[in-house]
Amino acid sequence: MNNGTLFGIGVGPGDPDLITLKAVKVLKQVDVVFAAASTKNGYSLAEEIASTHLKEGVRIVRLGFPMTRDRKKLRTAWEENAHTVVYSLRKGKDAAFVTIGDPMIYSTFGYIMRTIREKYPDVPIEIIPGITSYQAAAAAAGEVLAEAEESFTVISGALGAKKLREVIDHTDRVVMLKVYREYKEIMDVLDQLDLLNGSVLVSRCGLDGERIVRNLEDGIDSAPPYLSLLLISKRGRWK
Repeated sequence: MNNGTLFGIGVGPGDPDLITLKAVKVLKQVDVVFAAASTKNGYSLAEEIASTHLKEGVRIVRLGFPMTRDRKKLRTAWEENAHTVVYSLRKGKDAAFVTIGDPMIYSTFGYIMRTIREKYPDVPIEIIPGITSYQAAAAAAGEVLAEAEESFTVISGALGAKKLREVIDHTDRVVMLKVYREYKEIMDVLDQLDLLNGSVLVSRCGLDGERIVRNLEDGIDSAPPYLSLLLISKRGRWK
């Protein structure tokens, strides 16, 4: 029996309408859907977005991933979850691994994909791109990310603002994802670099409670929600 194919599918940033036609087509055909979830709560936004596009009777499997920086624990989770995925594919059934945004940008799918390719090289994998959170945020805020000869850099704020300091002199604009955890430090660095006036905070883009904040120099009361990012420009106001 031939192995089934694993499809890594980006289901977009949150708005259920921002999913590609190709993603919907494949979701209606696969027999199993895998979705990453935190081991703390088991919730998966990607699963929720994909749920309305699945065929009747499809099996949904949530794969738990610990929210930790311990590489040993993470590696164990990747290998165990990759084994679960491959065990299903060995039955000849196609499966999808759904992820918010795009599968190849800050996605758990990347770890699973590399682990499977390393340990099970005979398993076929196909990737269907998705609309990213920062594309949706730029559209919602009406802000151009780059034009003419400009560049923009995408970084993570999960560990704070160190990366921002490293890249800011080499790019015109910065998209900083995952800003919720170290928000106070990031705001302090933006202030030090005189970038508050050129920054826009977008939270829960395309979801209930969407918020776009342009006057960051006035501060906000508390850290933003988990699904938040910053659009940062060195040229002052985006508009």
